[in-house]
Amino acid sequence: MSVQQTSAASTRRMTLNMGPQHPSTHGVLRILLELDGETILSAKPDIGFLHTGIEKQAEALGWQQVVTLTDRMDYLANLSNNLAYCLPVEKMLGLEIPPKAQWMRVLLTEICRINSHLVWLGTHALDLGAMTVFFYTFREREEILRLFEMFSGQRLMTSYIRIGGLALEPPLGWEKAVGAFLKGLPSKIDEYEDLLKTNPIFVNRTRGVGKVPLEQLLALGVTGPMIRAAGMKWDIRKSEPYSSYEKFDFDIPVETEGDVYARFLVRMREMRESLKITLQAMEGMPEGPIKADAPKVVLPDREKMKTQMEALIYHFKIVTEGFSVPAGEAYVPVESPRGEIGFYVVSDGTSKPLRVFMRTPSFGNLQSLPSMFEGSLISDSIASLGSMDFVLGDVDR
Repeated sequence: MSVQQTSAASTRRMTLNMGPQHPSTHGVLRILLELDGETILSAKPDIGFLHTGIEKQAEALGWQQVVTLTDRMDYLANLSNNLAYCLPVEKMLGLEIPPKAQWMRVLLTEICRINSHLVWLGTHALDLGAMTVFFYTFREREEILRLFEMFSGQRLMTSYIRIGGLALEPPLGWEKAVGAFLKGLPSKIDEYEDLLKTNPIFVNRTRGVGKVPLEQLLALGVTGPMIRAAGMKWDIRKSEPYSSYEKFDFDIPVETEGDVYARFLVRMREMRESLKITLQAMEGMPEGPIKADAPKVVLPDREKMKTQMEALIYHFKIVTEGFSVPAGEAYVPVESPRGEIGFYVVSDGTSKPLRVFMRTPSFGNLQSLPSMFEGSLISDSIASLGSMDFVLGDVDR
């Protein structure tokens, strides 16, 4: 901490380090604040503390192996990350994904969206002193993690969406387990809203705080709930549908205030819309395979390997040598819980990517931090910071 006197008549300005280890950042982020009393004059985010070189690592791995890296960027939206990577690779390969695999992808990424919003709501409320909501949301999150474990054997890094379809057949009894969770969720969301929506302390801490005009958000590259809370009805699932989203009926929640409270309202409504989508996916789930018919790209069923020599050979070659992707490039955006995520993938025709560039929503959304902080009180910075819902692994990569 340093204090400097600019002139005899001026006020004393303080430069303050917020972080890198700060309870409200939910990751390792340093913010350099310049204060005039309790008013923030400038805020400069300092990122890179979680940089792991994932984009460079991808160039040394086979196409299918890169999937496991995408889980680790944003641990709250791992399935969205899997899908965002697989779609451009499948586009270059010209794969036709079976309807059941597409609907399962929709079902699971929407459950993943609910999971992410639950963690955001619980930690955001905790930052503002509402501990009860934290316990409630993590109660439901635990049920979701058990579902992920049921499908993939993993609670967080599932790598369940693979190039060509899904990693495994959905387990026996998955309909009952998912249905039971979805049936109980509406009343739980009502509980969260009862605790916060009209709570005078929460409302006073969030309404009118962290307000940024829509035009400025767009200029900074912000996407997702933050621009929808500022009045823009934009969602990639509607504007550029992927994985059969055009077959689902759902609304895009929009608010106009563009403040912390509006972001809270948007995400609460998004959980209800995700619930609506998952119920439609459950009711209309097609029958059929969960992998594309591409024996040189997709691992064959283990039962076929026991009886068909050709399947055994393909399995051996894919595992040991990988598969080649035709030379070219592709980018397919996906609507993750935090906004637009997309992988710009370049192939030179070999079994490893030439380049994998990741457009992550947390990095874009973090650009709004100076605009959100400057001119506000330091006591409001925590509410503003939490409303961005970024994950630092998604920022740094």
